[in-house]
Amino acid sequence: MNLRDLKYLIAVADHRHFGRAAAASFVSQPTLSTQVRKLEDELGVSLIERAPRKVMLTPIGVEIVERARRVVSEIEQMKEAARRSQRPEAGVVRLGIFPTLGPYLLPHMVPPIRERFPDLQLLLVEEKSDELLARLRDGRLDAAILALPLHDDQLHHEYLFEEPFLLAVPEPHRLAQRGALTIDDLAQENLLLLEDGHCLRRQTLDVCQLAGAHEKTEFRATSLETLRQMVAANVGITLLPALAVQPPVAHPPNIRLLSFSGAQPSRRIAMFWRRSSAMSDFLGRLAATFRALPPELLANPMAATARARHAPPPDML
Repeated sequence: MNLRDLKYLIAVADHRHFGRAAAASFVSQPTLSTQVRKLEDELGVSLIERAPRKVMLTPIGVEIVERARRVVSEIEQMKEAARRSQRPEAGVVRLGIFPTLGPYLLPHMVPPIRERFPDLQLLLVEEKSDELLARLRDGRLDAAILALPLHDDQLHHEYLFEEPFLLAVPEPHRLAQRGALTIDDLAQENLLLLEDGHCLRRQTLDVCQLAGAHEKTEFRATSLETLRQMVAANVGITLLPALAVQPPVAHPPNIRLLSFSGAQPSRRIAMFWRRSSAMSDFLGRLAATFRALPPELLANPMAATARARHAPPPDML
C-alpha cells in the first residue's frame, strides 16, 4: 500500500467515474484502475461497486476512503510543517468561503493579504457552508471562513467581524422613505429568501422568526444577485449583508437600503481550522489580517451619501 494508490482511490470517490478520476490524477484510466484493484487485493475487500454506468463505494469502501483522506491529509501537513519551518509565510493555503460572503469580502481583503504575505499562494474555494465543513474536516481545506455559531470540538476558530444586515426595498414600498428601522417594522412582511443550502437563508429565517415576518414562498433565489434584481423589479423585499452593497458592487438605483436601530440583525463571521493543523500559528496571523477589515465597509453606504447630500457647503462651515 502506498500514498499514490490512496490518492487514486480518493479521486474515484470524489469523481464517481474512473475516466474523470484518472484525468484528475494525470494518469491513464487503465493505470488508475489497476492500482485501485491492487489496493483491493491487498486489503482483501471490494472498495468500489463497478456498474456499467455508475461507480459507487461499498460500505467498507466508504470507511476506507475516510481513513485514506486522513492519512493523505496528515502527510501533507507533515510536508507543510517542514516547509513552513523554513519560510513560515510561504506556501499554499486552501481557504474556503461561502457564496454570500466571498465575492463581496475578497475584493477588499486580497490586496492587503498579498501585501502582508507576498509569498503566499492563497487558493480560494467557494462552496456552501456544509460542503466547506466536510472538506475542512477531511483535510481538503486548510481553513474556512464561516458564520457562527458552529460547534465542533475538532475545529479552532478566530472571530473576525460582525456583519449587519440591511433591508433592501423597492422605491414604491411603504418603508422606502423611512429612516432607521427597528426589527419590529418587519412584522407581517413577506421577505424574499435564498434557496435551501445557503447559510444566509437560515440566518434570514431566524430574523423573520424574531420579527414576526414570513418568507415569500413562491420564489427562492439561487444567489444574492438574483435577490437584488427581484427587489429592483418590485417583486418583494429582502435582507442583504452589508458587504454585498459596498462598492464596487453594482447597485440598482431604484432600491432603498435601510439600516436598523436598536437590536440590529447581523451575522458573526469567523475563520475555522483543525486544532491539529500544522499551520495553526500562520492561520492565526492570516485571520488577524481579515479581522482588520475597515469598519466603514460594514455600514450602510446610502447613509454616507445622505449625509454628504445634506452637509452645508464648505464656505458655510
